[in-house]
Amino acid sequence: METITNTKYTHSNDVMQQEMTPAKKTVEAFEELERGVYAALETYSNVHRGSGHNSMVTTHLYEQAREIVLEYLGLSKRKYTVIFCTPRRAEALKSQLNSKNFRVVSAQDIGLSIGVKALAIKRKASHKAILFEYGGGTAKLMSKEWVIWAGAPDKFEAGTPAIINVIAFAKALRMTKQYGKDIFKKSVIEKRTTNQILYNDELEKYSGRELLQQLRQTLIGRGVCVPTLEGNKPFINLDNSASTPTFMPVWNAFLHTLQQSELIQKEIIDEVRTICSRALGASLNDYYVIFTSNTTEAINLAAKSLKLELEEDTEPVVLNTLLEHSSNDLPWRMVPGHSLIRLQVDAEGFMDMNELEMLLCSYNQKGQYGKKRIKLVAVSGASNVLGICNNLQEISPIVHKYGARLLIDAAQLVAHRKIDMKEFGIDYLAFSAHKVYAPFGSGALVVRKGLLKYTQEEMKLIQDSGEENAGGIAALGKALLFLQRIGMDLISEEEKALTRRALRGLSQIQGLKLYGINNPESSSFANKIGVIVFSLKSMMPNLVAKELALRSGIGIRYGCHCSHIIVKSILNISPFLERFQWLIQTLIPKVRLPGIARVSLGIENTEEDVDRLIHTLDKIALKESVISSKANMVLSTSEATKQINDFVKASALRVYSQP
Repeated sequence: METITNTKYTHSNDVMQQEMTPAKKTVEAFEELERGVYAALETYSNVHRGSGHNSMVTTHLYEQAREIVLEYLGLSKRKYTVIFCTPRRAEALKSQLNSKNFRVVSAQDIGLSIGVKALAIKRKASHKAILFEYGGGTAKLMSKEWVIWAGAPDKFEAGTPAIINVIAFAKALRMTKQYGKDIFKKSVIEKRTTNQILYNDELEKYSGRELLQQLRQTLIGRGVCVPTLEGNKPFINLDNSASTPTFMPVWNAFLHTLQQSELIQKEIIDEVRTICSRALGASLNDYYVIFTSNTTEAINLAAKSLKLELEEDTEPVVLNTLLEHSSNDLPWRMVPGHSLIRLQVDAEGFMDMNELEMLLCSYNQKGQYGKKRIKLVAVSGASNVLGICNNLQEISPIVHKYGARLLIDAAQLVAHRKIDMKEFGIDYLAFSAHKVYAPFGSGALVVRKGLLKYTQEEMKLIQDSGEENAGGIAALGKALLFLQRIGMDLISEEEKALTRRALRGLSQIQGLKLYGINNPESSSFANKIGVIVFSLKSMMPNLVAKELALRSGIGIRYGCHCSHIIVKSILNISPFLERFQWLIQTLIPKVRLPGIARVSLGIENTEEDVDRLIHTLDKIALKESVISSKANMVLSTSEATKQINDFVKASALRVYSQP
């Protein structure tokens, strides 16, 4: 099998063996760290939640990072588990534990501003710790009324973790044995200004479609070949809703920021705050931009602030929809003293505006539910399952007419549509950098001034925690600048064209069922991003995903997509079957429910990617067996599986190996 070769980074063992000055040693260490993390980015995907080669590699690297932390601390993996946290989450978890039951090591301790702390906790103690943030990954199964929580460490890593930062941290920890614990604390390697890092790059002369085409050429991992039944093929990522890959200029912004002084890092953070405010139409005169680790943390911050607003004469209610991701559902369930109600959605995923107004009127104006008042309407900007975009300009006036506020989970929206918070009347907006081509552990809560009720001391802890990840914030700013320079209208049109092509092709496949908007000629298609969910008759979604990877090197996602309520609604899961699922999950925790298959497009995808998907699914649907298609096969299923496993191991070795 042909292995990946990284032509960008080379390393000479001879240099390592020579006597070096401290400055040269620091340069050498950063180059080695850069090489390893770049290798991880070449095969990046989300952990535990996708399918295909990249998801397997990234999951392997992430779990191996836990072992490296224990190795660094000299602890047994049989007795300890490792939980990766932001600084603020680490303090919340530590406060529940006896100091004898855990050890802590931080990226900041070794001089890396990437916002990662690792807690090595005795397994017995971790089972007793109480969950304090809720959302993606913290629940194994949920319904409208009940939740089965995940076990440690997953339940304490709410939302998509800072995967690349964690890998970088683990790589750096392993390197300290060779270079010393203070190697990354040395003087600045190459001084750069904030403007140079954020605004200057080799693509600065381009804009619009030309910039999009040029940027695609810098995709990290572009052209990496993976083993399939038909030989090596370039990997195709069709799982952008789970997490997005990145581009060289964005990676450079992350990397260069790590190598700057604290003063320059602070300037970068301030400038990215301005970039966010411009990109989202949220003037810094009217809104705060608070950096977080991801969307989940941002929504939890809003939810915890809400509980500080309790009034004696009212019983506060939060209103969301059946469509929501668990990160915009579970936090609202857990707010003390509040209740949660949900709007129905139609078969395409849209809420009924009349029902929205009727509920707000009956609760807040007519007082038909006693002291209960809807204080907040929290809805997704775009669905991670059905791909529909809510009409925020229509929703907002109705919400504010009855004295409620509007929160938007914009995790799936920011990279695909133009947002203007002031014009749309949005009070809170949460999103993640790893869904906007900057997978370096940052995100933001953008909130109208005066709405958060934290004390000054609490706000400082929140801000300091998010801003410890200076590298991730720089990458976020750089990615947003690229999206703005390309133009959100152009991005939308490009993605609509690919989505239209995909829907037309998929609708012709025998036995394939599309959910939600499936007609590109319908009037509602204009309100759909490139997210397509489907099922194949007589074939479980996990097997469909596996076949796509085996046959064509295509990575998608299958399952419930952290949106269990809408997925079960789509699949017409009855209350009896839902209860049976609860029983199975309780008795056999390792069982995973099938859900549905999902394809999600991003700016790196092309017509060729879509056509390969359609062609491969057509083969799978026709049950074209390996035997009946031997002419195209160069490997058996067992041989291909072995080569994929070897690919995963080799990819991980390239990241963590020492020269």
